[in-house]
Amino acid sequence: MQILIISASVRLDRQSHKVALFFQQYIKQQKLAEVDMADLATYDFPVFEERLENQENPSESAKKFSAQIVAADAIIIVTPEYNSGYPASLKNALDLITWEWKHKVIGLATASSGMFGDIHAQLLLLPIFLKLRAIISPVVFPNPQVQINYDDAGNPKDPESVHKRADAFLGEMLWLAGALKK
Repeated sequence: MQILIISASVRLDRQSHKVALFFQQYIKQQKLAEVDMADLATYDFPVFEERLENQENPSESAKKFSAQIVAADAIIIVTPEYNSGYPASLKNALDLITWEWKHKVIGLATASSGMFGDIHAQLLLLPIFLKLRAIISPVVFPNPQVQINYDDAGNPKDPESVHKRADAFLGEMLWLAGALKK
């Protein structure tokens, strides 16, 4: 099983990336699947002008991103909530490709500095992934007050609680991905 983690924030001093690092480490430590990271901060995609499949000279980073999505059995989207939405960097990446998302299992992991765990970003992403014909895992992974609940390396302050939630989140996502492979 191949899991891709998309770290959606490109912001300076981003906090949601801590959750992406947590999942990368946790999946490896638990030997749940092969894991890859697509850190949008490293891709430097231009503002969306045209889908990858219609570009005359697509960038290497765009081609790599497409290949990572195609190779993944399941994708964890780790996104912050900005102003009751998700970052433009994520929308830009979602619009860059189309057919690659079809029938991919998507797990939503959100992060915010506030107390409410990013429900707005989750709700706004649902219709987009439905339109892309992806399959949304029903178990989400909200992370309120991410700045105090994880260190810079992605280690949770309360590992027992975070691991319990991660097991439920990953278990459902991997079950869905396994069912699709059959």
